Amino acid sequence: MREMSREGGESGPRSGRIGIGLELDAVHFKILDVLRENGRISVAALAERVGISRANAYTRFEALRADGTIKRFTAEIDHVRAGLGITALIFVTVRQQMWRQFRAELARMPEVEYCAITTGQHDAMIQIRVSDVAEVHAMVTERLAGIPAVKATETVFILDEVLKRPYVLPSDHPRQQRRPAPDPSPADVPLGKMRFVGAAEGRAALRKE
Repeated sequence: MREMSREGGESGPRSGRIGIGLELDAVHFKILDVLRENGRISVAALAERVGISRANAYTRFEALRADGTIKRFTAEIDHVRAGLGITALIFVTVRQQMWRQFRAELARMPEVEYCAITTGQHDAMIQIRVSDVAEVHAMVTERLAGIPAVKATETVFILDEVLKRPYVLPSDHPRQQRRPAPDPSPADVPLGKMRFVGAAEGRAALRKE
């Protein structure tokens, strides 16, 4: 998004007019949706895509950055073309008194693309990208096994990355409006439930008898 930063350079320092506590509306989500497709789009093109003025687009974009909703811009690469065709998930059980050591050692491993603390059988999940299976084996049996904080590991190889989105937005799955349930007909009343009969209807039935 360098084009935006340059175009808005003469307007002064980065906007803090909304800042922390920004309430996102439908226009903000449209901006984020467009940026998901092309993070280098110019502010003029962004404004046209969203359907707002250029000044409004720039102000809202800067507000999203100042608020921290947009953290940073980066490049996405093809890992296979970069020579990292093997991806694996390593589930780790950590000795509970040694989390600080585990985090420190993990930060020294450039193969680690992602790590998350999880619930369930294991304590953490590590995703690594390497050039061959031998590197995964060395990572698990030598490097991770050599960390006193690591109690046990389980490795899963990723065969195919079917879907990967830069990020997900609340606007991607709108809430479905609930339709009011229709009044059941007498035949639809489940067994075990009472059906109340109006007084007039009841009296008419008694007269017939």
